[in-house]
Amino acid sequence: QVMEGEPFYHFSHRGTRQRALSRHWGWHMRLTRDPQVLWFEQQTLKRRSKRGTAVVPTDPWFPKQWYMNNDIQPDLNILTAWSRGYTGLGVVLTVLDDGLEKDHPDLAANYDPLASYDFNSNDPDPQPRYGDGDKNWHGTRCAGEVAAVANNGVCGAGVAYNAKIGGVRMLDGSIMDIVEAQALSLQPQYIHIYSASWGPEDDGRTVDGPGVLATAAFHRGVVQGRGGLGSIFIWASGNGGTNYDNCNCDGYTNSIYTVSVGSVLGDGHRPLYGESCPAILTTTYSSRTTSKVQIVTTDLHHRCTDKHTGTSASAPLAAGMVALALEANPALTWRDLQHLIIRASKPAHLQAEDWAENGVGRRVSHYYGYGLLDAGLLVQAATTWTGTRPQEKCSVQAVQVPRDIGSRLTISIDVSSCSKSIRSLEHVQVQLSLSYSRRGDLVVALSSPMGTTSTLVTVRPYDTSQDGYKDWTFMSTHFWDENPKGIWTLRLENRGDAQNTGQLTSFILHLHGTDEDMPARRSAATATDECLRRNGQGACEDCGSSLYTHQGSCLSYCPPRYYGRARSATPRDTALVCASCHPSCYTCQGSSANNCTSCPSGHTFQDITHTCQQP
Repeated sequence: QVMEGEPFYHFSHRGTRQRALSRHWGWHMRLTRDPQVLWFEQQTLKRRSKRGTAVVPTDPWFPKQWYMNNDIQPDLNILTAWSRGYTGLGVVLTVLDDGLEKDHPDLAANYDPLASYDFNSNDPDPQPRYGDGDKNWHGTRCAGEVAAVANNGVCGAGVAYNAKIGGVRMLDGSIMDIVEAQALSLQPQYIHIYSASWGPEDDGRTVDGPGVLATAAFHRGVVQGRGGLGSIFIWASGNGGTNYDNCNCDGYTNSIYTVSVGSVLGDGHRPLYGESCPAILTTTYSSRTTSKVQIVTTDLHHRCTDKHTGTSASAPLAAGMVALALEANPALTWRDLQHLIIRASKPAHLQAEDWAENGVGRRVSHYYGYGLLDAGLLVQAATTWTGTRPQEKCSVQAVQVPRDIGSRLTISIDVSSCSKSIRSLEHVQVQLSLSYSRRGDLVVALSSPMGTTSTLVTVRPYDTSQDGYKDWTFMSTHFWDENPKGIWTLRLENRGDAQNTGQLTSFILHLHGTDEDMPARRSAATATDECLRRNGQGACEDCGSSLYTHQGSCLSYCPPRYYGRARSATPRDTALVCASCHPSCYTCQGSSANNCTSCPSGHTFQDITHTCQQP
């Protein structure tokens, strides 16, 4: 196309996705080298949100989505991220599970066949197998949490409701290393985020991880995936809490390449099924004790459910939040995202006895990692983040001759040799080989020079194995951003029978990090307060012209049961406020009973009159 009266030409070719945010490298090079081309730019879709459109979705089950509709404080703060215009547009996600009901009315519009495959039957269609008690509902439920379509009158809304969602059917059959590897490396230049809620048995006695092929797939994913920025793997930390399992005995959750997500109940208590370990990075909600409503999502046979629960419900919520961050900043690497997740997680009201402050002043727990993930903070931090320097690794071998463990064994190791390459830590790994008469009785802990102690594995009463740990690698995220310089201490302690014996034959400390002074970066949490004027009670009276004044604070959206309007009719007063809807409405565009746009749970929305009918 020629642009009228201008020396500009618009070319299109089939090789680029219309929504591509990265440039097409081949055409870019050819045009760069052409002396007759003075200027060119690949045209990409620009974000333009309609000002004043409602942020709160009108889906009939959204009022049940307590973890994101402001019913509880704090929730996952999804509405703030949506209010900034981020809904997952342009991001591709896949759920590695037991299939995906691709024709579900709340998924079909976002379903992406290019992000899907069936490795159980070796065909491109991930549709789950029905019958047999219909037990293959898990993948469909996880997918709805991420990408259920919004404002379509069906079920609820996904966290990233404009993202593309695919499904991989792989758990409904015999699972082999090669199947896992194929799933983890499906379309790595097309899929951005992989969400998985599986792993070795959560029986409290297994020590197992990815095989040779899956291990290679993880590594290849972060090195080559997503155009070299790295595939994002989101992992559920495990449901073995009732068996006293520890997620550091699970090599998927404790891989440095996966983001391990823990669970918390709505009231801040930890679920019985929750596992603990220092590989957990962050936490989202998984269920609620105070009501029958759990996580709301899509279910088999085109149905909706409000009964989804477990750690496997937490990981997809985090995956959806990461999709919002990737839309906000598509240039983030796999490591950038872990930095941002740590900065956007808050201890809030999460209950645990082990909250401790690490060497850089962050509170961290073996149950929750850095705390509850906040989508508003995550997208805000993503937009201003400057990339990290390359990942450095420094390994120190600490045991030359076998050492008896006895009742306890302490080994100290000076890592001054690492301080040239690593100024700020990221992941720390401890690779051990040891024999022991009863593996589950052995507690292993690591302390950093800055005084942070991380319990790598706790007592596992059901683990009676006499095999010890054969070259097993534990991982901790608790030393993140600390300076590694100085003496590290490993402690092995027998918490069982005094007759227990064993030998430590090898201990290698692997430090990962960068040569940048990361704590010097301002944290995202210290966002400037947007209030322009407060009254004597400290409540905000003026939020400027782009934010809404609501109950004394400044919000980027009006919560459910409120609508945004100008404070006064005078044109000079540009202030915006959140005004109450009519009590019969859940969301609305005005204060009367016929201004409803959606209804509270159980009430029926009348399309023609815009009213809500009592059941």
